[in-house]
Amino acid sequence: MNLVENLEYNTERSHLIIPEYGRHFQKMVDHAISIEDPVERNKVAKSIISVMGNLQPHLRDVPDFQHKLWDQLFIMSDFKLDVESPFPITTKEMLQEKPDPLEYPQNFPKYRFYGNNIKRMIDVAVKWEKGDMRDGLEYAIANHMKKCYLNWNKDTVEDKIIFKHLHELSDGAIDLASKEENLTESQQFLKNRTHKSNSRSSNSHSNKKNQRNNNRGKKRY
Repeated sequence: MNLVENLEYNTERSHLIIPEYGRHFQKMVDHAISIEDPVERNKVAKSIISVMGNLQPHLRDVPDFQHKLWDQLFIMSDFKLDVESPFPITTKEMLQEKPDPLEYPQNFPKYRFYGNNIKRMIDVAVKWEKGDMRDGLEYAIANHMKKCYLNWNKDTVEDKIIFKHLHELSDGAIDLASKEENLTESQQFLKNRTHKSNSRSSNSHSNKKNQRNNNRGKKRY
């Protein structure tokens, strides 16, 4: 009867700050807080760190990991443990600080189907000296823009529309319309896209067929 009366339910126990270490570790930390002698308190704290390190022996001698263990010790003590740490002590305020928001690129291109990389490529091309190298890059960019346009819009597009968009995105620095350039035919892009699609479909069908053939000789129990 006494055993039943002395049973402890988790709902009645104190909250575990780091549940991964379990309740016995939490009791050890609570005991260290209650020790009045600072020398004994430091000794017990180092013993707790040693036991925590034994849970992951391959990491216990790594300096960064030791720092992490000491931080966890102070966290489990709710920062009430007054001991000497070999590392800078992380305060409760530092732990509760919110990190600075990440600066995500806020690009809202007018022609989203080209993607942000096209704009980066255009910016690079504009900085190059005029010549054959730059002409080749500008032509390659225009061809890629045409391919992107066909992937997301229609089955055909006139080159002058691509040249117009390129002229606009480069702030007038690239004008292929005046050079009377001819880009790759739309049908060629569509043909390559169809070929790749059929190739993927054929490979998928072949893999399924091979799988069925491999399963035929297997015994079923």
